[in-house]
Amino acid sequence: MRSLFPLTVSAFVAFAQGQVITWDEAYANAASDLAVLSQDEKIGIVTGVTWQGGPCVGNTYAPESIPYPSLCLQDGPLSIRFANPVTVFPAGINAGATWDKELIRARGAAMGEESKGLGVNVQLGPALGALGKIPSAGRNWEGFSNDPYLMGIATAETVLGLQGSGVQACAKHFILNEQEHNRETITSDADDRTTHELYLWPFYDAVHANVASVMCSYNKVNGTWACENDAILNGLLKGELGFKGHILSDWNAQHSMVESANTGLDMTMPGSDFSVPPGSIYWGENLANAIANGSVPQERLDDMVTRILAAWYLLGQDADYPPVAFSSWDGGATSVNVTTPQHGDIARAVARDSIVLLKNENASLPLGTPESLAIIGSDAIVNPDGPNACEDRGCNIGTLAQGWGSGTAEYPYLVAPLDAIQEQLADAGTEIVTSTTDDAVAGAEAATAAETAIVFITADSGEGYITVEDNAGDRNDLDPWHNGNALVQAVAQTGVPTIVVVHSVGPIILETILSEPNVVAIVWAGLPGQESGHGLVDVLFGSISPSGKLPYTIGMSEEDYGAYWTTELIDTFAEGLFIDYRHFDQYGIEPRYEFGFGLSYTTFDYATLATAVSAIPGPTTGETIVGGPADLFESIGTVSAYVSNSGDVAGAEVAQLYIGFPDSAPETPPKQLRGFEKLSLAPGESGIAIFELRRRDISYWDVVEQKWIVPTGTFEVYVGSSSRDIRLTGSFTV
Repeated sequence: MRSLFPLTVSAFVAFAQGQVITWDEAYANAASDLAVLSQDEKIGIVTGVTWQGGPCVGNTYAPESIPYPSLCLQDGPLSIRFANPVTVFPAGINAGATWDKELIRARGAAMGEESKGLGVNVQLGPALGALGKIPSAGRNWEGFSNDPYLMGIATAETVLGLQGSGVQACAKHFILNEQEHNRETITSDADDRTTHELYLWPFYDAVHANVASVMCSYNKVNGTWACENDAILNGLLKGELGFKGHILSDWNAQHSMVESANTGLDMTMPGSDFSVPPGSIYWGENLANAIANGSVPQERLDDMVTRILAAWYLLGQDADYPPVAFSSWDGGATSVNVTTPQHGDIARAVARDSIVLLKNENASLPLGTPESLAIIGSDAIVNPDGPNACEDRGCNIGTLAQGWGSGTAEYPYLVAPLDAIQEQLADAGTEIVTSTTDDAVAGAEAATAAETAIVFITADSGEGYITVEDNAGDRNDLDPWHNGNALVQAVAQTGVPTIVVVHSVGPIILETILSEPNVVAIVWAGLPGQESGHGLVDVLFGSISPSGKLPYTIGMSEEDYGAYWTTELIDTFAEGLFIDYRHFDQYGIEPRYEFGFGLSYTTFDYATLATAVSAIPGPTTGETIVGGPADLFESIGTVSAYVSNSGDVAGAEVAQLYIGFPDSAPETPPKQLRGFEKLSLAPGESGIAIFELRRRDISYWDVVEQKWIVPTGTFEVYVGSSSRDIRLTGSFTV
């Protein structure tokens, strides 16, 4: 019951697990090419051709000595920007809310298939920075969660899906890029342990999954620009993590010629600064001159080229790879149609399985066949000027299905909630009353003409180069937009049972809405992409039981989170390890809806916790492989539990494992997510959730030894339905 399309999704995942050659083989192929390339050709491979100098948002110069193309690099993390038609999948945060590894990989594979079909060599995603420590930060929705473990697992599955389809994935943004305000001037000064245990953690997973490229970020890290920061590029990424691919700059995030070359940057994008006259580039001929005068060693250029070529070979892009089939600058019309019904099915499955049911008083949902239904709010319909009316989705008009910025795409179509509800009830005889503005008086009037009302509200955010309704990328607060609180209040105070559907980039404060006794249900739909309405009706009308879980915490006030974006030019990351649920747990703050929370139309029971874990305490000792020290990824055992469906309908439960560290570890969050399994169960059926622990999952970063350490003592084990709904407890000792 997890998917309406189980055979389609499973078959697609199996199809997408294409074999690639090893990094050693790819490096050998690259070395052969290096021997015949001229110096100018080498320079061209590492240098962008300037903004709008080619069909893609990023393009390099094609050499003549080897059959290697002008590399095409294209946004983004949920689809292919500036191309049409392409499938607009639900945002990363929705994929994270499914907690479904198979479905997340299928989403990545489908995106990769479309990218390859259009000749894109490097897809600029997934996004795993911003991690999301700031609940109002503009680009959190591009990633999967603000929990590093969930973010890391979802990142790895997405990389495997994308690259299994033959496209180079690009993990971004490296690193500590947590807000849009002052993103090009701020310095992020996180301490070493915080950096490792939170922000670097998912990059370990990306590299371990053989990600081909990584994008360095705009901000400074400890006072040095991220794209010329030896400590993070050479020290962390290429050193500690053993990254074999290439590092490319975010667009115009390069600030020097010699320093960026010598500290680990491998490719500059887009090759010119599009905020100043064309031709203002750091590399190109300037890099050639720097090598000639000894400022940059020849070996550094050869390493850049080798890494870029190796990534190309790794994914088999040397064998019959399609040419670029669109231009970003002429409306994006594609010469081939890469969309398929199967991709639409996957988009719908993610939209549906990411819905989190927050409240369902007196089993108000599923709806069944109501005699009359009021649909209220501008979020219920498509923007009257069309779904793509605003550049890079830089407005909040009509239903919200993606945020704004470079991580967006052009809708081939957008199924709004009202459209899908009308389709669902076409033959049911239900009277549908509408008020598709955000006017509270009109909404209340519509509600009085129906037996049940559904109110649609939103909260939007995006990249800082666009300001929407005075929000410069980051949100100004955590309130619903367009006076959503007042709209819900007006409807609920008519006495009509009110269901609230939320399309939001992240948490909003629900206290005003929850204070209304006639609000009987809250459905959290996130950013569901082109199949928004279809995914919603699947849950509203009971075709499937909701199974999404929150990938972040919803607090009772913004102050509860303890993290805000700043207008200062330094962020000291004073909250340290204690972000989101770690912060709530550490300081005894009661959340409104905790991390990992989500209701179902059925119930689940947990039983029989079993722990079989054995690990040697102390530091990592393994040789560095792709992804870090080899022993970090070794299995140290399992935790398992039985889960049974004790209700009357089929459903899926996400069983979650949290670990509490012993007192011998320095100050550590009370519990941290270290496993999850989604089980689809018929009524009365039981299944077993088996969580495999890796050595890294019970390690902390020691700032003195500069190693991951497994502490001695007793580890607490918590298994449950959310971070606060713990059903089983146990322990193991190291």
